[in-house]
Amino acid sequence: MYGSIYKAAFGRWASFQNTLLRAAPIMLCSLCTILPAQTGLIVIGNEGALVIGALCATGVGIAVHGMAPLLSQLLMAMAGCVGGGLWIGIVGLMRTKRGVNETIAGLLFNYVAIALLNFFVEGPIRDPASLNNPASFPLAESHLLGNLPSMRVHPGILAGIVGCLVSGWLIYRTPFGFSARVTGGNYRAAQIVGLSVHRLMITFSILGGAAAGLAGTFEVAAVHGRANDDLVAGYGYAGVLVAFVARQNPLAAIFVSVLLGGILASGGILQRAHDLPDATILIFQGIIFLCVLWSERFYGKLNSLLKHLFPGKSSLKPNPSAITGNASCG
Repeated sequence: MYGSIYKAAFGRWASFQNTLLRAAPIMLCSLCTILPAQTGLIVIGNEGALVIGALCATGVGIAVHGMAPLLSQLLMAMAGCVGGGLWIGIVGLMRTKRGVNETIAGLLFNYVAIALLNFFVEGPIRDPASLNNPASFPLAESHLLGNLPSMRVHPGILAGIVGCLVSGWLIYRTPFGFSARVTGGNYRAAQIVGLSVHRLMITFSILGGAAAGLAGTFEVAAVHGRANDDLVAGYGYAGVLVAFVARQNPLAAIFVSVLLGGILASGGILQRAHDLPDATILIFQGIIFLCVLWSERFYGKLNSLLKHLFPGKSSLKPNPSAITGNASCG
């Protein structure tokens, strides 16, 4: 079975392109968790931000159908980023101003976003020609994003890689990123030294949401060509898993996204070759997530063992914020 997964994900060039096609939105969605996590927030509203970004991009694309293609694509990308950014920014705002748990708020916002998607594609922007599968009006053919040269992969994969690299630079190479990591490491200490912790939390939440919203834009403009139920494909939740496996490191998220994209791409071959349901890949994702959670306990036991065997020596130090976060706005 594992050989089949590898073959479907990385066995051939065509298979690897299929993997990259799924890795692109996962990569961008992972930033929706990674960036707020630097300030101690554990945000899992990635799926909702992707849907809202896609919905905003679709609305703008329909409204400017007569505009020049390049300008229309730029406006769609901006609309997707703004929509996703504001969506997660509200989660950060609720955390800082009202003390609402950002994890629960983000999860519930996912369902609100899906409900809004259903409302619009079945109402104001529904294409009358879409009978059994409600969908929005299609985007103009000239406004759709094509594939990269000699590939079956859209430019979203480049946006994902660039986004992760820029996020890594922002987090590890700028005073702004350092301030965010100080906030995530010790909220009270950040307040004492005069950091604007609430502003940092909200700003990083907006940036993370903008990345997921951009993923939604690419799904609409390069894959589906319109907004419909197919946008709710689980890429947002996969992005959460990538963030935890990468331990909130945007550079590691590039490789983990490709790995998880390969697992998602193998669903078809598992059905055909091994007579397994398509949900098998979801079980694999769950197993990976459980292993990540268990690793924190393992690190704790390993620390105790090292202290017992080597008194006075330094031991492994886990990163508590990678799983649970330690910021408190109380």
